Amino acid sequence: MSRIVNGRLRAATAQDCGDLVRLWGLLFGDVAATTNEPWRQHAAGWFTRLVDDADNARFPVIEVDGAIVATAIGTLELGVPNPYCAKGRTVRLMNVITLAEHRGHGFATTLVLDVLAWARSVAADRVDLSATPAALPLYAKLGFTMTSAPRMKLVL
Repeated sequence: MSRIVNGRLRAATAQDCGDLVRLWGLLFGDVAATTNEPWRQHAAGWFTRLVDDADNARFPVIEVDGAIVATAIGTLELGVPNPYCAKGRTVRLMNVITLAEHRGHGFATTLVLDVLAWARSVAADRVDLSATPAALPLYAKLGFTMTSAPRMKLVL
């Protein structure tokens, strides 16, 4: 386990589920607070299934004084090999969050670097993410580039 400024980086465990679901809820602000809560149960079940599956997911957390104050998620997605992803192995980086009172200590950078190291260890071709405008400088600093592919979704 690495030591970082005022915090400790470690892999999440099943016991961290409640704390992580609460942190993930902060990413969605008022939407998480005003929508039905089934997403939290689904998120907890999903996390519980993947937390110990190091071949398919990585859940780094940073603790300060024994409390989780930052986290990120990396999941391996298998797709069709193509010119942009020769092996078809893409890591999706998501849910990078640091509690507001703990920002500015490099925790997000530490978490992203942890997921990138894991992505290399599972022989991923690339790492994809969606970012808020405020987070773009962090990802650019780490070598991420904007793509020309528009992102669309259909909610079922």
